[in-house]
Formats: sequence, C-alpha cells, structure tokens
Amino acid sequence: MGYRVVVVGATGNVGREMLSILSEREFPVDEVVAVASSGSVGKEVSYGDIDVLKVRALDDFDFSGFDIGLFSPGSSVSAEHAPRAAETGCIVIDNTSHFRMDEDVPLIVPEVNRHDLVDFSKRNIIANPNCSTIQMVMALKPLHDVAPVRRVVVATYQSVSGAGRRAMDELFNQTRKVFFNERLSPTNFPREIAFNVIPHIDAFQPDGSTKEELKMVRETQKILDPSIQINATCVRVPVFVGHAEAINIEFDAPIDVEEARSVLGSAEGVIVIDDPENDEYATPIDVAGETGVYISRIRQDKTVEYGLNLWVVSDNLRKGAALNSVQIAEALVEDYL
Repeated sequence: MGYRVVVVGATGNVGREMLSILSEREFPVDEVVAVASSGSVGKEVSYGDIDVLKVRALDDFDFSGFDIGLFSPGSSVSAEHAPRAAETGCIVIDNTSHFRMDEDVPLIVPEVNRHDLVDFSKRNIIANPNCSTIQMVMALKPLHDVAPVRRVVVATYQSVSGAGRRAMDELFNQTRKVFFNERLSPTNFPREIAFNVIPHIDAFQPDGSTKEELKMVRETQKILDPSIQINATCVRVPVFVGHAEAINIEFDAPIDVEEARSVLGSAEGVIVIDDPENDEYATPIDVAGETGVYISRIRQDKTVEYGLNLWVVSDNLRKGAALNSVQIAEALVEDYL
C-alpha cells in the first residue's frame, strides 16, 4: 500500500532533504507533492535521482486525501496551516518548534520514545524535536536505561545550516571577503560568523538563557524524563553542516567507560568511534550526509561520583530534522496506519 505525502516548505534546506530521504529510504508513496510559499510556486525540486516536482502554493492547498504532511516551513506558518491540514485527516509531522511543548502533541525520536506515538490522533499533529535535542537524547537514552541520568551539562557547536540557506550563504560570502581584506556585515547572525563563534542562538530570555537552550532543556525532559536537570549553552560555529555537542552526564548509579561504550555501541542509530590512541573520533565534516548519531571521547568525569563525558556529532539536516521526520512517518505506517 502506498500513501499520499505532501512536503510543506519543500524549497528549504530541510524540505529538500525530506524529499531526498523519502526516495532514498523507499518510503511507500503513491504520490508526493511539494508545497511552499507563493514566492516559490513553479520552482522545481528533486525527488530522488530522476523525478522533478513543481512546487505548489501552500496558502490555498487542499490537504484532503493526503495521508501524511511533512512540515518545515517556519513556526508561524505551521501554526496556521498544520491544524488546517490535520482537520482534513492528513497526519502532520511538524519540524518547527510551534507544537513541541503542547501536552497533547507527541514529541518523538523513534529510537527513544516511539511508544508516545499512541496519542497522535488527539490532534493529528506530531512534533519533531529540535536538532540538538535529537542527537543528545539519542546518546542519553541507552545510558539512562542502565543508570538513571541525574544531571546534564551540554555545550553545543551548531552549524549555520540550522539557520537556513541564507545563513549558509552568509558564512560563505563573509569567508571569501576575509581573503580580500574586506568585511561583510552580518544579516542572519548577531555577529560576523566567519572565523568566529557566537554564543547566541534564538532570542535571549529574562533568565539569560536563549530560546535554543531552553528548548534543549524542556524537550529533553518531555521526551526522556522530567526529573533530569539540564544546563545548556548553545553556540553557533562557522561550519556549514553538522552539529557537535560536548555532554557531561551525572548518573544516580555507577557506570564505567567500557559499559557505556558497549551500551552505546549496541543502540539503534548510534555509531561509536572512540579510539583516542589512534586519534579516532567524529567531527561534523566526517558525518555530513550520514544518518547516524556519532559518539566519541567517552571518558570518566572524576569530579563527581558517577559521571561521564561524551562528544556527540550528527548531521543536523538529516537525523536532526528531515530523517527523524521520515522515521516518524515510517513508525506511523508500521504501527498505526
């Protein structure tokens, strides 16, 4: 049986990746439609190596008869159009932040909390977590099952692709200007991003945190365990694709490096590359285009009774966004449709 699928925001980084992954993973489709804003109508996007889709307008698009909608158009657009699609019976898998903390909307990483999909029909909307949250909970869940996680301190190193295509262009153009002894004022970031790091992703909140940092805290607690204490610092770095995270974990029970390495190495979707004697570890450039969450530099934190440090890297456009959305659709097909 095939399904009718609509990709909303099809001309963006994540939308294009969604189309690519649907084809790559041979998702069972009878029809795939690409939808975006009126300014993108008539543009062409690729679906697989052969098919080209003409982009249709979102504003008056009729979702009736479509089974699944993969949304990545921006929060305000999803807020308006996702409920409209859901009311027609189209199950929305939304990649924006708008619905993530709604109590009656499941927030899903299939390898971590697939069972929470059971409530999807309350709203016909399923939320895809923040890219940085996804790769962190992929690392935490296997360990949490063995030794309960008490506290997490995480610093992220997030690529510019997380801010969209224009942000990628800005990094490219600023970098080129530097070699000609010129400067290009930032438009997508609060500071120049070329040869720089910026500890500011999304808006600052009254407590001094940014929205991106609060997303990691609240989403991880919703997905994994509300009792886990989390402190996050999110930083934008001059990398095109791939997010990295330095994660410090404090547990309620003992777990040593070898056990952690074994547990993580057998976890679905996780790849351990951790041989410090031979300088083997993952970096963003190594994992760009890959589907897994890569974990390296597993080592003991000797400052607490039960503590570990991890280095976690993943392609934010794939597992951090598009792939996770398609995996949710696959789980829906297997378990409920």
